[in-house]
Amino acid sequence: MGIFERYLSLWVGLCIIFGVLLGNFFPNIFTLIAAWQYAHVNLLVAVLIWLMIYPMMIQIDFSSLKKVGDRPKGLVLTLVINWLIKPFSMAGLGVIFFHFIFAAWVEPETANEYIAGMILLGVAPCTAMVFVWSQLTKGDPNYTLIQVSVNDIIMIFAFAPIAAFLLGLTNITVPWETLLLSVLLYVVLPLCAGMLTRFYLHNKVSGLVEKIKPFSVLGLLATVVLLFGFQAETIIQKPQSIVLISIPLIIQSYGIFFIAYFAARYLRLTHNIAAPASLIGTSNFFELAVAVAISLFGLHSGAALATVVGVLVEVPVMLSLVAFANRTRHWFP
Repeated sequence: MGIFERYLSLWVGLCIIFGVLLGNFFPNIFTLIAAWQYAHVNLLVAVLIWLMIYPMMIQIDFSSLKKVGDRPKGLVLTLVINWLIKPFSMAGLGVIFFHFIFAAWVEPETANEYIAGMILLGVAPCTAMVFVWSQLTKGDPNYTLIQVSVNDIIMIFAFAPIAAFLLGLTNITVPWETLLLSVLLYVVLPLCAGMLTRFYLHNKVSGLVEKIKPFSVLGLLATVVLLFGFQAETIIQKPQSIVLISIPLIIQSYGIFFIAYFAARYLRLTHNIAAPASLIGTSNFFELAVAVAISLFGLHSGAALATVVGVLVEVPVMLSLVAFANRTRHWFP
């Protein structure tokens, strides 16, 4: 693993600080960047997200799907967690915290936007970062690839309907056109680009991935700077908002992980399948969630802030869970 991946938590933290400082001292720059949009999609954010997603999409081998039946338990566990539990538990926690527990501290409209951001995180299972968490726990890379492939296919069809359903339950009007456009832009098109790249390069794919992987990490870090720059004024004026949003996100992350991890232990999965399966269910495809939140609610919305806080929370939480999974390797056959 390169120095960027090894100290990712540190780089993300520094980029958060850098983004907030830039946003406060040079707000006009971010106002200008915010204006670069088409159909409610910010063009620079779109480019950076593609930088993050494309290297992962190249690695997806759809021919590996025929091997799903060999060891189905780990895949079934991941799918149940990702699509039947996680979106609804995230929505439930959002409502509990922002309509009840934190109701006295948050305006109702802002509370709804925070919940919307949480829902978008919950409906977007981890994609790009899956391979990092799998590698850190010595997971089975081929099985992880199968899980990612199946999740991406399901996401193409399930993300928009589930997100719209849950957002509708919170009394938020959902512009379906924008939501479907975001799924097309950030899931379908990168998948197609990855497939075409594999088709034309064949056995040269791994070499290409190694060459462009640093750009993927730089895309992540630049996105963090940009997103926190957009939200800099809110973060400085309302630091309590970051804390309030972080609490249910952290509870959700640890709760989902332990549900999945102990279920994997009950199912007697091997550790190299159990750990990645649990981590995939715990982490989020925050690139997609951030993009859709910006598209639906705007760059400076509470929903966008909630998804950005998801970035802030995810890396340190996931690294702590990786450490826990490695320490408990002996629990599994």
